[in-house]
Amino acid sequence: MIGAVFSMGLLCTLLVLRVPMMIAICTAVILNFYFSGAWAITLPQTMISGMSRFVLIALPLFVLAGGLMNSGGISARLFEFARSIVGQFRGGLAHVNVLTSMFFGGMIGSSTADLAGTGSIVIPAMKANKYPADFSAAVTASSAGIGPLIPPSSPMILYSAVTGVSLGALFLAGVIPGILLGLSQMLIVAYLARRRGWKPYSAFSFKEVLRAGWRAFFSFGMPSIIVGGLVIGVFTPTEAGAFAVVYALVLSMLIYRMLTFRELYRVIVNAVQLTGELLIIVSLSFALGAGLTNAHVPEALAVIIDVFAIGDSEYLRILGMVILAIVAGMVLDPLIPVLLPIILPTLIAFDIDLIHFGVLTVIAVVIGQVTPPMAIALFISGRIAQVDQIDVLKANMPFFYGIIIFLLIAIAVPEVATWLPELVRD
Repeated sequence: MIGAVFSMGLLCTLLVLRVPMMIAICTAVILNFYFSGAWAITLPQTMISGMSRFVLIALPLFVLAGGLMNSGGISARLFEFARSIVGQFRGGLAHVNVLTSMFFGGMIGSSTADLAGTGSIVIPAMKANKYPADFSAAVTASSAGIGPLIPPSSPMILYSAVTGVSLGALFLAGVIPGILLGLSQMLIVAYLARRRGWKPYSAFSFKEVLRAGWRAFFSFGMPSIIVGGLVIGVFTPTEAGAFAVVYALVLSMLIYRMLTFRELYRVIVNAVQLTGELLIIVSLSFALGAGLTNAHVPEALAVIIDVFAIGDSEYLRILGMVILAIVAGMVLDPLIPVLLPIILPTLIAFDIDLIHFGVLTVIAVVIGQVTPPMAIALFISGRIAQVDQIDVLKANMPFFYGIIIFLLIAIAVPEVATWLPELVRD
């Protein structure tokens, strides 16, 4: 237990000091196994075991597919389609921002990729239309958080690898929460637009909706085919990832003709680098989780949470675990492969629905990306908008409160996440 305490303290200290994640977690793992007296034998085996999960083979494929879609001219087409649908409302361009993120997030499955793909288009457009720069960055950062919920989703793939939960069920579980989160953000935009007198962006035209919809039509094919294929059993997760790569290549290079061979090389290199980093972190996280489990940390965590769960309240137990995930998400990126191996035994001990908790964990990831000290989403959007991160943080508070309320509702009403997977299963 002493080794576990020291290793976790060291990990938190290194992360606060902005030491790279890979170095910080590697140091913590070695220290923990050193105290256990068996690290030289068990550490390599544990790391290899962590990376050998079959579903992880899909991760580099979905990462590559996301990069291809991001560089293939998809965001501009989705922006035009979103504009044709919601541009006529007060604060129309902000509504377009949220809806574009809902569309694009579903293509890419990553909030940072969503920011990179849409932020460079939407933020300058909002500033040109007299929206405050800090608000433009804030709504872009918050709406990008919808991406990890709407499939395909990289965090969901990592969660499936760690917990063994069906990836198809997780993808389905994220659909309704993702849509509801997007709608809640649009309600916040509508409220702010009325208070601040923001004008509509464009007039509604059914002809324009059809034109823009046709230009973006093929972009919606990938998530719908992948989720459908996983649910009915046509694809394994790996086959779905391979299909996503082929689909993205055909769409970006042959249909839209926006992706050059030079850009393709850059996308492949970036995908290889990102995948390598993620898999190393995953393997080290499994090792850290194994070491902490041997030190009986999950049991201690379960006792602590049980103390605060008045009257054996499942709601309070889940809330306690989610709060832990949110706090960890403020400093950990990525959160899921680091935290889940540690808390999974506790989740199983409390008999918590892993599909429901998967959605809650992804929401915790989203909250962590807009919460200091890291607040990576606010940082990226602030850089695009050329505005100070603190100003973006202040402007983001209405959306922050909104997602906290949404999280509490999602905890209290598990059916928001579990209804669709159970419907399909039945």
